[in-house]
Amino acid sequence: MRKMQFRGVWCRLLHAADSNVGCVNEVATRVGICPQLFHSWYLAARVRSSMPGSSCFWHTLVSKAGTDPGVLGSVSTVEADDPLALEEKQQKRIRKYQTGMKAPTLRKEMVGLYGYEVLKTAKGFRIFAQDAIEKSEDLIRSIQEMPPSMKVIYLMDDISDTVSTVVDAAELCRNTHPDKEFVEEANHASMKVYEYLQYLNSHAGLYKAVVDLEQSPNILTTDEARRAAKTLRMDFERGGIHLPIEKLKRGNDLNLEITRLGREFGEHMMRDQGQLDIFPASVFPKNIQHMMKPIWVQKDGRVGWSSKPNSMSTQDDKMGMRVVTEPAVLSSVLKYVTDAEVRKRVYMVGHSVPKANLRVLDHLIAARHELAQLLGFNTYAEFAIAPNMAQSPEAVVSFLEELSMKIRGKADEELRILAEFQKQVDTGRSDDVVNPWDESYYAGLLKSRTHDLNAAVVASYFPVEQCLEALRIMSGSLFGATFEQVPVSPGEAWHSDVQKLTLLHADEGELGHMYLDLYGRPGKFPGCAHFTLKGCRQISPSNYQLPVVALVCNFVNPNGKSPPILNHWEVETLFHEFGHALHSLLSRTDYQHFSGTRTVLDFSETPSQLFEYYAWDYRVLSKFGRHYLTGETIPEKLVASMNQAKRMFSATEIQRQVLYALIDQKLFGKQPLPAKDTTAVIAELKQRHTGVKHVNGTHWHTRFNHLVSYGAGYYSYLYARCFAASIWHSHCLNDPLSTTTGDKLRRGFLMHGGAKDPSIMMREFLGQESVVCSSSGVRPCTDQLLADLGLP
Repeated sequence: MRKMQFRGVWCRLLHAADSNVGCVNEVATRVGICPQLFHSWYLAARVRSSMPGSSCFWHTLVSKAGTDPGVLGSVSTVEADDPLALEEKQQKRIRKYQTGMKAPTLRKEMVGLYGYEVLKTAKGFRIFAQDAIEKSEDLIRSIQEMPPSMKVIYLMDDISDTVSTVVDAAELCRNTHPDKEFVEEANHASMKVYEYLQYLNSHAGLYKAVVDLEQSPNILTTDEARRAAKTLRMDFERGGIHLPIEKLKRGNDLNLEITRLGREFGEHMMRDQGQLDIFPASVFPKNIQHMMKPIWVQKDGRVGWSSKPNSMSTQDDKMGMRVVTEPAVLSSVLKYVTDAEVRKRVYMVGHSVPKANLRVLDHLIAARHELAQLLGFNTYAEFAIAPNMAQSPEAVVSFLEELSMKIRGKADEELRILAEFQKQVDTGRSDDVVNPWDESYYAGLLKSRTHDLNAAVVASYFPVEQCLEALRIMSGSLFGATFEQVPVSPGEAWHSDVQKLTLLHADEGELGHMYLDLYGRPGKFPGCAHFTLKGCRQISPSNYQLPVVALVCNFVNPNGKSPPILNHWEVETLFHEFGHALHSLLSRTDYQHFSGTRTVLDFSETPSQLFEYYAWDYRVLSKFGRHYLTGETIPEKLVASMNQAKRMFSATEIQRQVLYALIDQKLFGKQPLPAKDTTAVIAELKQRHTGVKHVNGTHWHTRFNHLVSYGAGYYSYLYARCFAASIWHSHCLNDPLSTTTGDKLRRGFLMHGGAKDPSIMMREFLGQESVVCSSSGVRPCTDQLLADLGLP
C-alpha cells in the first residue's frame, strides 16, 4: 500500500504505505507477467486503494500508523488514560536503552489484534473507533485553547496518530484476516472514522490555529515544523475549508462517495476473479498445477472435484483443471502453457472480469472530476498532481510522451524479434502479429533458449527462508541492524503463519517492528504489499515512537516435504516491498505524518524501486541464494544469464509502464472523455503508443486497482524508477552492501521520510542535474534509465 488515495500530507500517508501499494508492475512485465492484473489485488492493501480523492490533511493523517504501545514497544502520547500506557511508563523506568526506546513486552496472556487490548474481539473495532474520535475531540479542545506554539503542530500530529491507528489496523485487517466478522467490523470502523475525517476536514477552529501559526513570526523553530504548518494549511484549503457551507457539504459527500467506490472496486476484484474449466489437465505443466483445482468428468457427465476415481491420473482426458484467473495463476498460464488456444481462453476470461467495475470506474471518474472542479481545479489530474513534485499534468504528460518517443524504436524492434521467433517455433504461422496471450509465452521461451534459463532451476536457489535471510543480510551490512524474531502474543496475529521481527541496531537499540504474512490463503487479497501500522515520531529529545509495519505477500506454500521456494520475480517483489519497509523502519521524523513512505506520491516508490536492483546483483544473491536440496550457491553464470534475459525486452516493459501512466492521466483528465467509454480510451492510447492492438471484448483495467489507489498518480512509478536508477549507479553499484553505502542511503533520504522536499533531497544526493525544472513543473532526469535500456 504503500498508501491510499488522497493528496497532500494526509493523503500521502494514505498513499504511501501501502506503498504501498507495491509496485510489482516492473517485476511482472520483465518476466512476461501481466502487470495490470498482477496489481489488481493491490489494494485494498495500502489504505490508498480505498481512500477518497480528497487532499485534506486530515485524510492523510489517517494514512498509515498505529499499534498498541504496550505490546509493540511504541510510546504514544495520546493514550495517557490507557492502562497499557501506564504500564509502559513503569516499564520505561526499569529498562532503558541508549535511544530511550522500550523493548517489546512479551506476554503469555491473550492480547488483542496487533497488540490492541480492545481488539480481542471483532466488535472491539467499534470501541476502537469511538475512543479515537473522543480522544481527538479532547485534543481539538486543547488546540483551540492555546496560543500559537510549536505544541499546536505536535497536537495535530497526535490527532493524526490517534485516528490513523484505527484506519491502518482496519485496512490491514480487512485485507488479511480470515474471520469475516473481523473484516466486517473493520470495514464499519474505518468508514466511521472517514466520516469523522470530513468533520475534521472542515473544522474552522483547527484551520485558524494553523493560519495563526504561519502568521506568527519565530514561533516555528524547525524546518520540519514550518513544512508541517504549510502543508496543513494547504491541505485544509484543498479540502474545501474556504467553500460556502453548501459546497463544503457537497465536497464531503463526494469524498465519502469516492471512498465507497474505491472499496466497491476492490471488493469486485476479490469476489469476481473469473474461472473456467479446462480439459485435459495435462495441458498444464506440473510446476503450476498446484495453483489450480483438479476436476474430472464423472460417470453421469457432471464435473466433480470431491471424489476422484482412483484409476484417474493427470494424463487422463477426463481429468481437467478449474482455473481461477487471479493474477498469479493468470500470469503463470500465459507464461508456461504451450497450448495457444488454452492461453487465449484463459486470457479472455482473466481480462474480462470484473465487469461490474466498468460502472464503478465511470462513477469514480465523475465523482473525482466534480470534486476537483468544486475545489477550483479544471481536472482531477490537476488537483491530484498539484502537491506532488511534478506540480502539473502538463509536466507529467510531457515527461511520459517524451519517454514514449525515445523508447518506441527499440520497443518496436523487440516486438519484431518476438514475431520472428514466434514464426520459427510455430511454423504454421505466416503473419507478424504477436497476440497478447502469446507474448509472455514466447518472450519467456526466447529468453530461456537464448540464455539457457529454466525458471524452475532459478527458483530452486530461492527457498523462502533463505530469502528472509537476505533481508537480514541487507539490513545488517548496510545499516548495522539485524532482524530478530520475537514471540507473537496470543491474539496479536491474525493468522498462525504470521511472524514478528524486531529491527535492532547495535548502538541505537530497537528501530522498529515488522510483521510477516508470507503465504496465500483463501480470502486474502492476492499480491504483495507493505502496510504501515505505526509511523515514527519524536516524543522526547532521545525517544521516538517506534514504527510498526506489516509485509504481506501471497507466496505459494506447497505444504509438502519440500520447503517453499520463490520464483525470481517473487524475490524481486519481496525486495521491492522490503524497500518500503526500510523507508518506514529507518525513518526518524519529528512528526508521524512525515514518517517513511508518507512523502509526496511521486517520490514514495523510490526506495522500493532501488531495492529491486539488489535482487539482480550477484554480490547480493550469492550471500543467500542456496539450492534448497544441495545447499549449492547460485552460480555467477546463471545470474549473468538472468540479467541478460532481463534486458531482452526492457524497452517493451518501460513502454507498458508509460502506457499505464498515460491511461491514468487521460481517464482523470478533461471530461467528458474523448471516446465513448474507458475501454475505447485505452484502446486508442494502446494503438498510439505501442505496436500491440487492444483485444475486443476485454477490459483489463477493471482489475487495475492503481486507477483507484493512485488516481492520476501512476506516473510516480516511472519518476521513482528514474531516481532509483541514478541512486544505484551513483552510490550503490560499486559496493552495494557496505556500511558506507547504507549510511549514504539512510542519511541521504531514508531517514527523512516526507519531512524534506524530495526534489531538494535528490539535488543534494545526486547533483543538480538529477532533477529537471521547467515552467510546468518538476521531473527526474531520464539519462540513467535510458542508459540501462541501452539507449543514448
